[in-house]
Amino acid sequence: MNQTLGMIRETFPVGPLRCNCTIIGDPLTRKGIVVDPGGDADLILEKVYAHNLQIVALIHTHAHLDHFLASGEMKKKTGAPIHLHKDDKFLWDNLETQCRMFGIPYHPVPGPDFWLHDDEALTCCQGVAMHTPGHSPGSMSFWFADHKLLIAGDTLFRRGIGRTDLWGGDYPTIERSIRKRLYILDEETVVVTGHGSDTTIGEEIRENMVVRG
Repeated sequence: MNQTLGMIRETFPVGPLRCNCTIIGDPLTRKGIVVDPGGDADLILEKVYAHNLQIVALIHTHAHLDHFLASGEMKKKTGAPIHLHKDDKFLWDNLETQCRMFGIPYHPVPGPDFWLHDDEALTCCQGVAMHTPGHSPGSMSFWFADHKLLIAGDTLFRRGIGRTDLWGGDYPTIERSIRKRLYILDEETVVVTGHGSDTTIGEEIRENMVVRG
């Protein structure tokens, strides 16, 4: 768990593919969001309750199966609406097929309640949604400028980038997203990746062998 001035942030792996789920909360209002509830709803809820947060949104970086597996249960338990970029609707509409292809049990998930837009303000901690396509057409990153924190989903990893050989992936597009949207951020920005450990923008500019700054 990481608590900085004006923000609660806890990131932890969930689900069979160990997607990083992140809880963001405002310590004053006790309102929070969950980014990529990719499984283990009981674990996510346990951490939400430990922080005494009211979840007001379930926000997805994209609609690959490992980032949504607990979304239905989380919506049922918290009442929070589901957010996704509309360009990933075709993936959301085929969640059951995705699960079948990977041999993972499918639990019905309702459709998104709201479509995310580029540069849209989030409901917590002065966050902003950034459209960073390439891993999927609707891939989003979430930027918290006041806290120098970026939730990058599967767009940018520590010393790597997200796959572009899955549904809707495109290498030139993800490279452009990283160079034009992410590498222009403050180099001290902590990057929460979709899988694996955190990194920083500066480290990836200098040391990422796939997309160098």
